[in-house]
Amino acid sequence: MEWLKIVTSNELVRISTDEIVYILADGNYCDIMLANGTTHKMTFQLHYFEDYFKRLEKSSFYRVGRSVIVNKRHIRVINVTDKIIKFGGHTIADKVPSLRISKLGRDTLKELKQEMSEYEER
Repeated sequence: MEWLKIVTSNELVRISTDEIVYILADGNYCDIMLANGTTHKMTFQLHYFEDYFKRLEKSSFYRVGRSVIVNKRHIRVINVTDKIIKFGGHTIADKVPSLRISKLGRDTLKELKQEMSEYEER
């Protein structure tokens, strides 16, 4: 199991990467959505997480446009027409919302869809 470790001046946060469903950018902050439906707001920009996930041995994370990183392990539906990503599975709580990504072009979701069709969990 791999861990995302975030150290700030006030706290240390350790989150299993398997628990992360997606990370949504909000200016200089990011909201980390976990599989149990809870959210952690962190004072880091999205590129910090993207760089961190690239260094993982078995990364299942994919950056979707400028504002979202998704964990491919939790994706169940990609609807290119409606620009929606739905998450599910036995580890996902009902409280985890779908992502409606209105600012994305369809090509970006098509790329993710192609990536998912070739993706095999390790």
